[in-house]
Amino acid sequence: MDLAAELAAARENYTRSGLHEDDLTRDPFEMFERWYAEARDAGIVEPNAMVVSTVSAAGAPSSRLVLLKGFSEDGFTFFTNTASRKGEELAANPRCAVLFPWHPLERQVRIDGVAHELPRAAVEGYFAQRPRGSQIGAHASHQSKVVYGREELEQAYESVEARFGDESVPVPAEWGGYRIEPDAVEFWQGRPGRMHDRLVYRRESEKWRTERLAP
Repeated sequence: MDLAAELAAARENYTRSGLHEDDLTRDPFEMFERWYAEARDAGIVEPNAMVVSTVSAAGAPSSRLVLLKGFSEDGFTFFTNTASRKGEELAANPRCAVLFPWHPLERQVRIDGVAHELPRAAVEGYFAQRPRGSQIGAHASHQSKVVYGREELEQAYESVEARFGDESVPVPAEWGGYRIEPDAVEFWQGRPGRMHDRLVYRRESEKWRTERLAP
């Protein structure tokens, strides 16, 4: 079978479970906490890995994986280089989308919302608990900028490592974090015959309403 035919034939018949309106909690954060715990307990590798999608000023979309580092009723938090492509795009247009692809459980969680930069104190607090190698890497790598070989990156890392020696590593000026405040959170559960369950929480003022979408 050639690759084109293999891709055309590739499919899974989802049969693990369903998702009913009665399964929903009072808000999407409580529901996310429940599903996240089930993903973690199922042994999914990096269940906090999420795809964040942004849009450029010209309307070109881009996506990348980042790690969720916290969530509450205020939103979903991650940290990154604010001078990177995603940082520049969020500065111009803070609207973004998030996807958690939990394939082994035949589940997805989709989030639409607005990103807000985190206060410097929150950024410093998180940066201080990162592994030292990651702290050095944050100084050595100017994320999304062109480099002319692996050696350039390695030399930059060694230079930063030597500069700080045994001293504590400060937070780079261009390193920060975001809290994504959701407008909508969709919980997607695979079903046989592609009749998947899609239940969405939508924010209306200070309340959440839910609705079912056709698959």
